[in-house]
Amino acid sequence: MPEQHLFEYAVIRVVPRVEREEFMNVGVIIFSQRLKYLQCRYAIDAERLTALCRDLCLDDVTANLQAFERICHGSAGSGPIGRLDNASRFRWLTATRSTVVQASKVHPGFCTDADATLQRLFEQQVL
Repeated sequence: MPEQHLFEYAVIRVVPRVEREEFMNVGVIIFSQRLKYLQCRYAIDAERLTALCRDLCLDDVTANLQAFERICHGSAGSGPIGRLDNASRFRWLTATRSTVVQASKVHPGFCTDADATLQRLFEQQVL
């Protein structure tokens, strides 16, 4: 039987008008310390987002999600947060904030394949 690995994940949400607390799930971020794994996946459904808030600037949402992804990967251009270790970057990305791009509460689980788990969660929570 394949070894199970502890992972944590959060759903990435777009909250166009924070004061209304309405949101749309657009992605998932998953972290496993043991697997040294930190990845996110997102998709923007422009039609649904603009139905939620017609004044929403999709270019800004896209830029914020791209920054989220750069920090997740620790890519060039991710700033000082991107230079932190995986656990610290995950905690920073999933910290409670009052912005247009937010993360849900963090949820734990066990998996044998982090990539497959990320895809499954993405399909369940976003698509």
